[in-house]
Amino acid sequence: MEQTAKVTKTKINFRQYGMIIALVILALFFFVTTNGRFGKPMNVYNIIMQNGYVLVLAIGMLLPILTGSIDLSVGSVVAVVSAFAGVMMYNWGMPVWITIIICIISGIIIGLWQGFWIAMVNMPPFIATLGGMLIFRGLTLVILQGKTLAPLPSSYVQISSGYVKDYIGNLFGIKSSLNITTIVVAVIFCILILIGQLNSRKQKLKYGFEVSSVGSVFLKTAVISAAILLVFWRLALYKGIPYVLLIVGVLALFYNFILTKTTLGRHIYAVGGNAKAAELSGIDIRRVKYIIYINMAFMSAVAGIVFSARLNSASPLAGQGFEMDAIAACYLGGASASGGIGTITGALVGGLIMGILNNGMSLMGISSDVQQIVKGLVVIFAVAFDILSKNKSSR
Repeated sequence: MEQTAKVTKTKINFRQYGMIIALVILALFFFVTTNGRFGKPMNVYNIIMQNGYVLVLAIGMLLPILTGSIDLSVGSVVAVVSAFAGVMMYNWGMPVWITIIICIISGIIIGLWQGFWIAMVNMPPFIATLGGMLIFRGLTLVILQGKTLAPLPSSYVQISSGYVKDYIGNLFGIKSSLNITTIVVAVIFCILILIGQLNSRKQKLKYGFEVSSVGSVFLKTAVISAAILLVFWRLALYKGIPYVLLIVGVLALFYNFILTKTTLGRHIYAVGGNAKAAELSGIDIRRVKYIIYINMAFMSAVAGIVFSARLNSASPLAGQGFEMDAIAACYLGGASASGGIGTITGALVGGLIMGILNNGMSLMGISSDVQQIVKGLVVIFAVAFDILSKNKSSR
């Protein structure tokens, strides 16, 4: 019996960390095929800068996917928020901090609109967000009148292009080509991961759940920490930690806490697992849906700010296809198309896989047309794997 439990646990771990293994293999593949250009510090920095908005959207998109639905309007919301930001700063000369606050509030208002149709009118999310996609894309064109507004204030652009300076190195007078602050942050992060893994194991033991051995926990943490230290080392050789990475990190920690430690998080998983059963158990499904779509629009507003800051402009073409990138990131990260399964870590891994695919194929000189085909096939295979593995486990 004990032997059977161990085998089952190994399978669960393989499925849970399969995408992380795929991420590492993909990175090694592009490192070899590009003769090391993929792993250069500047390129690692660019991958994070170029995909910050995708990671933000993936974190937000995970919540509706957990309930078995999607949001097709996020790209258009990114565009309309970028348009708001451009008009306020470029045309009206409004301060950056006021602009950011108004953009966030506008995202929440959009979420209230979307959530009303989905939660109160009981309209299918696909239809409601499809309508939102058209409405907000049209509103973007009306606001910008087909023009691109640029440049934006330098303090606003810093949101996406800025980085954490070497405060620790400067404080202790350390003269080095490495950004010491970046290395220290990476080490602290790895220590926190280990503490979190051990605490999680302790809690599972307390309630009688099956757990991995202490050695397995240390081995898993060592592999993850090695990958983190490698990435942060490359960042430290270039400029340091981008502000975008800090934004993504804070959001990831916050939403991971919401999904794993709060009643709302349990309700979201319950609605995705079995909506009827969740309703019969007393969960207010309408409230859960309303919160999810308000949050999705809020995250789209954050992504709109990050993206327009990166472009240093407000463009009527902004946000095109972003919803597909966010949805694909969640599915690649192990989220189930039928709902109830998915993690923040998985969504981030999926987003990085998409980013690495884009960057690696570009370095190899593969055309954007072929890149679209490859990404489409990857998404189809990821969802097919999920469906097949579910069918196999249900037999």
